[in-house]
Amino acid sequence: MAQDFTTLIELVRRYSPSGQEQAAVDYLLGRMAELGFTRTYRDEVGNAVGVMGKGPRQIVLLGHIDTVPGEIPVSLTSLTPSPRPPSPSPNGRGGGGPGGGGEGGEGILHGRGSVDAKGSLAAFVDAVAAVGAVEGWQLVVIGAVDEERNSTGARHLAASDAWHPEYAIIGEPNRWERVALGYKGTAWAEVTVTCPQAHTASGQQTAAEAAVTFWLAVKAHAGAFNTGKPRPFDQLLPTLRGIQSGEDGFSQWARLRIGCRLPVEVGPEGWYAVLREQTSEVLKTSEVSINPLGHPVPAWRGERNTPLVRAFLGAIRAAGGKPGFVRKTGTADVNIVAPAWKCPAVVYGPGDSALDHTPREHISLAEYARAVEVLTHVLRRLTG
Repeated sequence: MAQDFTTLIELVRRYSPSGQEQAAVDYLLGRMAELGFTRTYRDEVGNAVGVMGKGPRQIVLLGHIDTVPGEIPVSLTSLTPSPRPPSPSPNGRGGGGPGGGGEGGEGILHGRGSVDAKGSLAAFVDAVAAVGAVEGWQLVVIGAVDEERNSTGARHLAASDAWHPEYAIIGEPNRWERVALGYKGTAWAEVTVTCPQAHTASGQQTAAEAAVTFWLAVKAHAGAFNTGKPRPFDQLLPTLRGIQSGEDGFSQWARLRIGCRLPVEVGPEGWYAVLREQTSEVLKTSEVSINPLGHPVPAWRGERNTPLVRAFLGAIRAAGGKPGFVRKTGTADVNIVAPAWKCPAVVYGPGDSALDHTPREHISLAEYARAVEVLTHVLRRLTG
């Protein structure tokens, strides 16, 4: 049976940058209800939740429904003609293109979120709908809000008593043949260097110069740590994302905004300790304060030898693919929920992650259909 792309196309049509997810959530809840989910609801922070079945055992498929800003006109480029007329979308606006759903011919869907990560979320919905209710199980699809900012949705889920999955599948684009088993952590800090005002002819190190010295010390530490570690996943990857300086007549200051992608071996507190160690380079002439920013997240690395991973390997092979593993240098909601749920987890989804956040974001409908096939196979194997 040809794959129906209604869920994907209609979800992408609803532009939903972080903080503006309501229309997309409304659509997804209605779509899941239409597809026969046992219950659908919006939780306390705005996540879209759909549950198929009433059993005590859970598999949670967690995607995110928000996107980065930057609306891209939704369009469908046909590569091969559809073998039959497209079916209409639920809202009656027609099918086969961005105005509706449709079945049939291969194409490319352009639009913000088509890859990151509505493709994965829609595939979760379509796969669970294909499997249907299974005795003894709840198949739970969640479209989390705010992933691209502070992961408010995932943090709420991790703290909730409602979820105790035996398996977790997190939706991010890694191509339909690949399973991600690692995401780096992240930590941000604002570093402020202050020193007394001095005449420019004094030769005294300025606050701006001291800040540069501090940053170079941070880079040198990371370089030493990374020696002998060829994979970026295992490295400390600091970046200087902002620098400001000024003076008030009595003192001068410089402020750095520093982020770091963290390996498994270095947690956020370990990184902040590294920053504190580097203050010795500038303390002779300046004062240094280090203030953590936002929500630091440790790295996550999943296990390969689990029933969940084996199910994916078998499903990918059954669909004609050659499965592969990947560890990513980014951070995702899996970093937050996997430690809380303490169950086997993977990250899976169709699409090319190189297109994330770009004006060229698009997804192959053929790849999407293959991902739905893989997910359907996985769910049937795990619940069979």
